[in-house]
Amino acid sequence: MAAVEKNSGPSHSARGNNAFDLTQAALQSRGNAKWNSYGADVLPAFVAEMDFAVADPIQQAIMRAVGKGDYGYPQYKGAKAELAVAEAFVTRMEARFGWKTQASLVQVVADLVQATFASILAFSEPGDGVILQMPAYPPFRESVASTERRLIPLSMRDDGERYVFDLAELEGRLDARTRILILCNPQNPTGRVFTRDELMALAELAIARDLIVISDEIHSDLIYGGRRHIPFASLSPGIAGRTITITSATKSFNIPGLRCGVMHFGTAELRQRFAKRIPSRLLGSGNGLGIDATVAAWTQSDAWLDEVLVHLEAARDRVIEVIRSELPQIRCHAPEGTYLAWLDFRELRLNMPAFQFFHDRAGVALSAGENFDPACAQYGRLNFATSMPILERILERLVAAARPSATLTARTSATA
Repeated sequence: MAAVEKNSGPSHSARGNNAFDLTQAALQSRGNAKWNSYGADVLPAFVAEMDFAVADPIQQAIMRAVGKGDYGYPQYKGAKAELAVAEAFVTRMEARFGWKTQASLVQVVADLVQATFASILAFSEPGDGVILQMPAYPPFRESVASTERRLIPLSMRDDGERYVFDLAELEGRLDARTRILILCNPQNPTGRVFTRDELMALAELAIARDLIVISDEIHSDLIYGGRRHIPFASLSPGIAGRTITITSATKSFNIPGLRCGVMHFGTAELRQRFAKRIPSRLLGSGNGLGIDATVAAWTQSDAWLDEVLVHLEAARDRVIEVIRSELPQIRCHAPEGTYLAWLDFRELRLNMPAFQFFHDRAGVALSAGENFDPACAQYGRLNFATSMPILERILERLVAAARPSATLTARTSATA
């Protein structure tokens, strides 16, 4: 195989080291789940986090707090720390998406999965129906099953060009006890960024059926090809009044371990209804360092993000290029958002789940498709948020396992 030119990558916002100059040994030394869940000979492409070093403003904010020994309770400082997160969120939503809202409608939390569970508990009862796009982020499925709610699937179907949903599928499935719609936009794992028309169709359903909408928008900054994210609560005041938006800086700025996110309630009345069922102390608050990092991410780190997006789009394009040229029997649409590719391996006619096949034969750990939908054992989710050299090795291994006689033709250059 021809040598691959190393991607120069982003400047890392003035830090001397290249944020994309990564080695497997250095990544494994971090001790995180992604690089330490499997053996040293397995390349991980599963959990949704990036391998890149964080932006300088984030690192500096953390080091300032560490330097001062600032490990106190952020929620007991007159709510000043949490207010900074809420204000940063409000400013960012208007600047990036044209959505005007208020800091008083924001609740800082440690974990968005916990926020999803809490929202289901607050606005439904055991046995009530929850509409969920499938395949779905596994904790969403778990949130329905673990709270003894009833899953009403809304399929994301491949129409030959992208994954779409058809609300006609829900006919006959909805009843008076259908209470909640969980929306993930951009959608995980298919990578769809929904259009205004698609979102309006869901909004009309929510109004007609008097649904609460839990809108996970954590990947909203990670969008390609001129597409634009539309916050669901921004569609209309009527929609805002039934929408809980959950998001954080963790995906876009690579700080998931710092445990800080936000819940935005479309109206004060909606927040009050939630608070009656879920006391604030039950959810807790953001981590102190996570609060500092989130504010730095949302207010000072967009130059870093812009460079990362250029790299991610090139990585996405490389994944699609290899699949289409070397493995055309694998179906994959270029994700419009996220750094995750949803791969359909059914035409390979494997005699085992795709995850097991590529783990055992290729030494690559994908996210197992069956975790997103029990019917998707012959699918897998690939995380391409790594350096180009590591991504090339992952792709080489996938090709070699699926086509033992194949040799992947490397591109001669890799632009950021």
